[in-house]
Amino acid sequence: MFIGEFTHALDTKGRVSIPSKFREALGDQFYITKGLDNCLFVFPKNEWQLFEEKLKALPMTNKNARAFVRLFFSGASECELDKQGRILIPQTLREHAGIEREAVIIGTGTRIEVWSQDGWNGYIDPENIDYDEIAEHMAELGI
Repeated sequence: MFIGEFTHALDTKGRVSIPSKFREALGDQFYITKGLDNCLFVFPKNEWQLFEEKLKALPMTNKNARAFVRLFFSGASECELDKQGRILIPQTLREHAGIEREAVIIGTGTRIEVWSQDGWNGYIDPENIDYDEIAEHMAELGI
């Protein structure tokens, strides 16, 4: 399970270190793609396969389903860690997330999210998010 928050600098080639506690759970091959809320999603291979099956089962005739599938598959890239535990984030994905120098890497249970420092700070700013309202909606989902 992926939990925690870490900040790492990108090098000049667009590589970022993956926290050591995440590396083993990611495995030898994993996937990075455009995520929601202007971040990137990083899936271990087994979670990617589950997610991929769900996406492939969406009806092609539904406009929103097509858009959702396009978002995730068009930006997807298969990744491997280098010997220093880094991944290369493709330029298009860095642009999608607005990542320039610093990346915030967070665990969200079954996947990792990679955010720009500014994007993450803006997202968690109490003025931008109402945690009480979110909690109320979670009750609707059975949590």
